[in-house]
Amino acid sequence: MHGHVFVVGADLTRLSCDDVVVPTDRKLRVAPGFRPLVRDELITEESVAGACVGLSWSGEERVLQVPGDEPRRTWLVDTVDDDGRGLPWLLDGAREALAAVARRPVVQPVHGRARRLVGLPALGTGWGGAAGERGTLLRELLPVLRAAAAQHGFDVALVLRGPSDLAAAQRVRRADGGAWDLPEHLHAVAEQLGETARRGQLAVFVGAGVSAAAGLPTWEQLLDELAARSGLDDDLRAGLSRLPPQDSAALLARELGRDALEAFVKERFGPGCYALAHALIADLPVQEFVTTNYDPLVELAATGIGRELTVLPFDEATPGAPWLLKLHGDAAHPESVVLTREEYLQLGDSRAALAGVLHALLLTRHVLFVGTSMLDDDLIRIAHQVRSALRFPGARGRRKSGTVLALREDRTRARLWERDVETVAMSAAGTPPAEAARRLEVLLDLIGCLSTPPTGYLLDPAYRGLLGTEEQSLSEALQQVAERLPDGEEPTWAVQEVQALLRRLGHGAPAGEDAPADEATEPRDDRRQEQRPG
Repeated sequence: MHGHVFVVGADLTRLSCDDVVVPTDRKLRVAPGFRPLVRDELITEESVAGACVGLSWSGEERVLQVPGDEPRRTWLVDTVDDDGRGLPWLLDGAREALAAVARRPVVQPVHGRARRLVGLPALGTGWGGAAGERGTLLRELLPVLRAAAAQHGFDVALVLRGPSDLAAAQRVRRADGGAWDLPEHLHAVAEQLGETARRGQLAVFVGAGVSAAAGLPTWEQLLDELAARSGLDDDLRAGLSRLPPQDSAALLARELGRDALEAFVKERFGPGCYALAHALIADLPVQEFVTTNYDPLVELAATGIGRELTVLPFDEATPGAPWLLKLHGDAAHPESVVLTREEYLQLGDSRAALAGVLHALLLTRHVLFVGTSMLDDDLIRIAHQVRSALRFPGARGRRKSGTVLALREDRTRARLWERDVETVAMSAAGTPPAEAARRLEVLLDLIGCLSTPPTGYLLDPAYRGLLGTEEQSLSEALQQVAERLPDGEEPTWAVQEVQALLRRLGHGAPAGEDAPADEATEPRDDRRQEQRPG
């Protein structure tokens, strides 16, 4: 029952997990980025440099559990080496912290996940003094995390904030083979999808199953929650199950009133912690995302790695910037939510332009469907319209428009969709859903590793130790280019383009004392993929 080590770009304070390990020192200081993980009443002193936690060490111990009864527990580990003990001492701290976490029993992981999930940053890269040798730290830390996951049986998420950190960690994993417990055919799927993403040809559709892993309701559960608030008697509530879902929603909307319904949706699907799958999806080098979910978790996950998604149709699209289309509305704009039969029909009429965006993606990209049963009426209609548009005399056999990552094998549903998409099942039909969902996370982790651009750390001084001879020569040449760029308040377009390229390669990332405490070297993500016809 070995655990898995995920590498993910995310905000540790927003990632849904059972335990988080936070770096500190002998004074029990916590960096500002981790401050939300400690309750206010435990803070004795706070400044822009960090906060002091009102606990105390016992002797030479290095790990403390922060008191609390929240589902997510916080652990403090001393990573500040004042005595020059070096990297082995830091790694021992990681081992001790994970061993302490393992001693706390967890009967049911958060939101029904199959395995307990422990999140931690790259320990020691801030006050710990390892900021200038992040490459060496990652190369040594990842095997330690894998050994702990194997020994204790829980999953570990190494949470990074900057594109340089993420690119470097993925390079280390590609070099040492990583450890993805997946069958051979899923490895092949990951390689194919990773290559498609690297070429800028992948788009992602996010369904309700992804947000269910963050504790949000599926369609059926949402109807149950609305029914409980509606005041309908037991007989009428029982009859809802015999109606099509959109008709059940229409009756509930009428009973509750539109204002009450919108207020419920806004509160129930508001900002919160996102699931591991949200972060893994947001990390992919993809420009175009589509969802039928109302919640903001994809956007929040993208923000955690420094990517700002334009949310359509509510925000104005920016050329070259990534975007997310909310096909069924947004909880932040509850009047836009599509729930009832009438609103579904309007999507094919007054909201046809939104469906047209997905039409275009199915025609020009390879769409990766995650967390959807492919039973949504709009998806079925859109796929039919794309299929019909391509039926004409003399047309050659067309490629499939996408890949559906299904949790469990369903040969009938796969056969239904075989003309349009390839369906890839994570597990056999009888597999528990939580285990199948975890395997999906592992697959997404591998796709992310294989698709991450391998050069995001090339000019980051903290990763010089990772560079080969050829890369060192290239890095030195590019550093000379950076030094020769003209200074000025209004650089030309050409200079701006070169500056953006150098930033994407890690130039300008702080190192040593200037690095943020155990967080990102560069929070901004300037990744932009070349867009090509699918």
